[in-house]
Amino acid sequence: MIRTQDLSKRFGDFLAVDGVTLTVGAGEVLALLGPNGAGKTTTVRMLTSVLRPTAGGARVAGYDVVAQPEKVRASVGVLTEHHGIYNRMPAAEYLDFFGELYGLDRVKRRRRREALLEQFGLAEAAHRRVGEFSKGMRQKLALARALVHDPPVLLLDEPTSAMDPASARLVRDAIKALRSAERAIIICTHNLVEAEELADKIAIIRRGRIIVQGTPAELKRRLLGPGEYEIRFAVPLNGRLDLPPDVTVSGQGKDWIRIRSARPEQEHPRLLRYLLDKNLPVVGLQEVPRSLEQVYLQAVGEGESHDAG
Repeated sequence: MIRTQDLSKRFGDFLAVDGVTLTVGAGEVLALLGPNGAGKTTTVRMLTSVLRPTAGGARVAGYDVVAQPEKVRASVGVLTEHHGIYNRMPAAEYLDFFGELYGLDRVKRRRRREALLEQFGLAEAAHRRVGEFSKGMRQKLALARALVHDPPVLLLDEPTSAMDPASARLVRDAIKALRSAERAIIICTHNLVEAEELADKIAIIRRGRIIVQGTPAELKRRLLGPGEYEIRFAVPLNGRLDLPPDVTVSGQGKDWIRIRSARPEQEHPRLLRYLLDKNLPVVGLQEVPRSLEQVYLQAVGEGESHDAG
């Protein structure tokens, strides 16, 4: 649904995007992460045919972003940092206006408008001027506008920025539902907890280049090493625990140990049998959570070290 190959954009001597290659299939959500100025917004603008690539190419919903810009724009819903909200318009009129721009007939515009206002909790404010809305309400209206023509591709820049927790949860749940509706979605966000919750794949961009990409689980294994697991016992360990030599212990307490396992499905059954043979009653074995924030900091840190070298 979204495919880029060596996508690049240069502004004079400044290379803003440098050889970005990404693939997002129908039903997938890709979180594009990176520091401010890393190239996220420039990449999104090329995917919407607003900016013309300097090199490389991209196809969105089957259309070439250079050769078929009008078809690309008709296939994409975009939420940008600057919404382009028209403050003097009532919310319902605002959505109707954009529905007409996308070529929807009167009946379909009304149906989409009413459904989206209800979905995002704005139905009671449908006839209020947008200028009276809070920042969170404006954000929800901008997302509703991005969906008014029911596009197969969504490009969302900080979709829950400035929202209260309840509104942010509503939007995240909506994005999950949209993913199951056979859309391809790219989210640019600084909220790493949100990215981990929503994304099937992660791509981290730094200084215009994708430095790492993959599923959250793949990136954790690649950047943080083998998973860490905690085993808890029903009795105190009373000192050093005698374990097989191939078991790597990363921590130990009164009645627990932590181990690292590259192949837990193979290693753990053998270890549990060993411990039970030693009359050590195991009451729990679970993976120690590792966050996307750890992955992000490790990836960016490695990139900085590489640049320094």
